[in-house]
Amino acid sequence: MTPPPANGTARKTKPVLPSVEESSIDFETIELFFFAYRDFTSDPDAILEQLDMGRAHHRVVYFVCRQPGMTVADLLDILQITKQSLARVLKQLIDGGYIRQMAGPEDRRQRRLYPTLSGRELALALSDPQSRRIAAATKGMSAAEKETIRRFLTGMRQKS
Repeated sequence: MTPPPANGTARKTKPVLPSVEESSIDFETIELFFFAYRDFTSDPDAILEQLDMGRAHHRVVYFVCRQPGMTVADLLDILQITKQSLARVLKQLIDGGYIRQMAGPEDRRQRRLYPTLSGRELALALSDPQSRRIAAATKGMSAAEKETIRRFLTGMRQKS
């Protein structure tokens, strides 16, 4: 029997990985996703860095602007993050004047989130370069081709 590590932490075991044929993996599409995501987030990241914010702030501002009045619970469900992670980011956005938190009209315990004018301006500043990047990438495509892209991306959201 092997003794536990001296520092008292449990020894990590290697996970059992599924057996997969290398030829069955679409490395080209995976690589394209890595580079597309890197470039898609680069412009907003540069803006956020100037504000001492990160991608979590971007996601919160984006969804609150898209769905003003959403509850904190709704946002947690969309972002799939912990309450603790959201609390830190949300506090910064509220303190910075980007998001307003108000009690729900029917249930005062419910916290509803609204963008401020600064929050809407930030969301637009972050989304504009992304929108321009999408427009450039789809320039010359037919409506049907653009719909194929949307169907593909929607399909990628579904759990496997």
